[in-house]
Amino acid sequence: MIKKITCNNGLRIISEDISHVRSVAVGIWVQAGSRYELPQENGLTHFIEHMLFKGTATRSAKQIAEEFDRIGGNINAFTSKENTCYYAKVLDHHAKHAVEILADMFFNSLFDPNEIEKERLVVLEEINMVEDTPDDIVHEYLWREMYENNPLGSPILGTEETLNSFTKEMILSYMERHYTPDNVVISVAGNIQEGFLEYIESLFGQYKSVKKPVKSLETPAIKPIYTENFRETEQAHICIAYPGLSINADNIYSLVVLNNILGGSMSSRLFQEIREDKGLAYSIYSYHSSYEDTGVVVVYGGTSSNQLNELKTSIFDSIENVMNKGFTETEILNSKEQLKGNLLLSLESTNARMSRNGKNELLYGKHRTLDEVSETIDEVTLESVVDLAKEIFSHKPAISIIMPKKVDL
Repeated sequence: MIKKITCNNGLRIISEDISHVRSVAVGIWVQAGSRYELPQENGLTHFIEHMLFKGTATRSAKQIAEEFDRIGGNINAFTSKENTCYYAKVLDHHAKHAVEILADMFFNSLFDPNEIEKERLVVLEEINMVEDTPDDIVHEYLWREMYENNPLGSPILGTEETLNSFTKEMILSYMERHYTPDNVVISVAGNIQEGFLEYIESLFGQYKSVKKPVKSLETPAIKPIYTENFRETEQAHICIAYPGLSINADNIYSLVVLNNILGGSMSSRLFQEIREDKGLAYSIYSYHSSYEDTGVVVVYGGTSSNQLNELKTSIFDSIENVMNKGFTETEILNSKEQLKGNLLLSLESTNARMSRNGKNELLYGKHRTLDEVSETIDEVTLESVVDLAKEIFSHKPAISIIMPKKVDL
């Protein structure tokens, strides 16, 4: 059963007690992501995520790592377009120690100028790593062009130019605006021992906002752009994007089913038609990214440059068939059963439960049982998926291509 505590300062603590396990997962979820950054701050959210591991008033970066190693635990973090999460997983009897370290990092990080300079180099290498991975960077190029001049299209890692401008003052100013109690959820899942939630509340329930939470969104429209980039690479890579749905859309589960049938599994249309039947690609798939106010459906494929034209044509043929011929009842049923199975199997770890509950509270402010979600999936109909496919794929897409040499398209 999921329980919620709202502290006096507005911070929320979400817990799910799983008494038959020996672990506890704790995550600090902050509604601060790259789309909330000012242009000159691009990449700052991610940089702060790194800097919270670089030492506090009482612990060095090495000591933070050593303390978690000593108790056999794991600690990590990630930044997305709309949120940041700092999380740890430990044995239940080490939970208080783990959350105390997380609190120390959250409140007492030094942001030492020397550490800022060193971490600047680390993140620059991370940017370079993505640049050297064409099947990653083709997505970045797509988002940059189709969401031009909107923070949603900016890279989470930032750029070399913005990265070199970051200072301690910029970090503190950003955290004052975004790391406010109203923007924070602490999610706990596992074998929660007596007094643990009260301990979390004592650490996090008292701090106050210096400034009111900042949450200003400009909903972007996908621009139907076409962009080509030439690089030293063996394969050509293509991304094709269409407008999707926001996380709160009434028919979001119809989109989940649609994506699964189109390119979300090994039995999907794209996988079977393009990889299995034609042998055009090793990697071919689709995904949907949903945000608070918008969303996007993306198809990706990679192939040799002399087959790029055929791959592109085959992808559009598959999409055309979806629009004109729809789906079968068997495809809809199989997809729904697969999604329900994936949902249940994905929640067999305390980390997964912590993550699900934290995101649900941060994004939706409510929690649905697995049975309720399964029932909603079951309610998806053939008609709702067909209608949604026609609506989505009737738009002119945005296309991003990376190739090793010029080919005729």
